[in-house]
Amino acid sequence: MAQKARKDRAKANAAALTNLHLGTLIVNSLFVLSHVLFRRRSILLYILLSIPSFICEFVLESSGRPKYDPSTKALQTAGEDLSAPGLTEYMFDVIWVTWTSVVLVIFFGNWGWLLWTVVPAYGAFKGYSLFGAARGMAGMQGQQPENAAPVAGNRKQRRAA
Repeated sequence: MAQKARKDRAKANAAALTNLHLGTLIVNSLFVLSHVLFRRRSILLYILLSIPSFICEFVLESSGRPKYDPSTKALQTAGEDLSAPGLTEYMFDVIWVTWTSVVLVIFFGNWGWLLWTVVPAYGAFKGYSLFGAARGMAGMQGQQPENAAPVAGNRKQRRAA
């Protein structure tokens, strides 16, 4: 049963990575074609703001790609689960926001890069909320009510207190 789950995850990861690379190829090719053929867009902004997307794609590729034994073609590792919440999900969001920004730049000019400001703003928001929650937990850890004395007695009396 566990082998079937590994094979299913390997198949899902391979399909997700194929779609991811295909989407990246299409969006970036459209940008380069529109830059060369129609209107000039800022290549510096394109390179600068696409680097995080390329890094996220590389990390997803290296951690999520299933690995097979070269001689027997048997599955060695299925790769990390690419549908997992958390950092993996955030990396996909960075890639999709970058794609959307590139498409907006193709149609509306360099003002389309303003959408990309969502990525660091959301990261700062999540970091601040995590920091605030951690600080709140650390503050609660050291607090003990001053009038709370251990309740002696039987089990019923301790539960009632």
